[in-house]
Amino acid sequence: MRLTVLGCSGSVPGPDSPASGYLLQADGVSVAFDLGNGTLGALQRVLDPFDLDALVLSHLHPDHCADVPSLVVYRRHHPEPPHRRRLPLHAPTEAPTRLAAASATSAAELATTDLFDVFDFRPLGPRTIHIGGFEIAAAGVEHPCESYALRVSHGGRCLVYTGDTGPCALLAEFAAGTDLLLAEASWLHDEHKPLGLHLSGRQAGELAAAAGAYRLLLTHIPPWTDARAIHDEACSAYDGPVELVRAGADYDV
Repeated sequence: MRLTVLGCSGSVPGPDSPASGYLLQADGVSVAFDLGNGTLGALQRVLDPFDLDALVLSHLHPDHCADVPSLVVYRRHHPEPPHRRRLPLHAPTEAPTRLAAASATSAAELATTDLFDVFDFRPLGPRTIHIGGFEIAAAGVEHPCESYALRVSHGGRCLVYTGDTGPCALLAEFAAGTDLLLAEASWLHDEHKPLGLHLSGRQAGELAAAAGAYRLLLTHIPPWTDARAIHDEACSAYDGPVELVRAGADYDV
């Protein structure tokens, strides 16, 4: 599998990166995971958005899905579309109404707006999704809204993406033995941080160690947070390879 980071800035776009978005490709199949602010432009540097085989949204906070309305415009209004097939969109339950609201320009327009001409909406949940050779499992995690971690397997290799989450017991089991753990790390460790929201650098490292992950990639670091300090915290809790992801970078899984 080839992972391309479309954006990795936490909570908001940063000066060097769009918000959260990732592209995973293998054997000619392309799946996007999240599409936050600015990621649609980054996606177009890699492939035509019509060539996506599916989009998966870990949750519906804007920094993970704000560019979906732009994708609607691209696919609905392109003057020479290669096809009109609907794009499978695997997402939390409220995605059809929430994303339609983001695309409507007024309350009156919302009453007649839906996105079913563009997307084939499919709710995420405790089941396995098959997209080409990708096998994708979802697990609910600790966040203020319906939010999922994702485990992607292909050809005997495995990637786990935490999405946005606070510490939760199931994550280590869900990520057990993964080749690559793509973990959010939004702040430096502090026992007084709110529960059920995000991981610290240390907690991301502890998760990687508990899961026996082969490699840890740190992502979702806000522009106001010291990324190097986050990295050092993770390294203090996990003795495997640790790297801060970069927008535009590719990683082989």
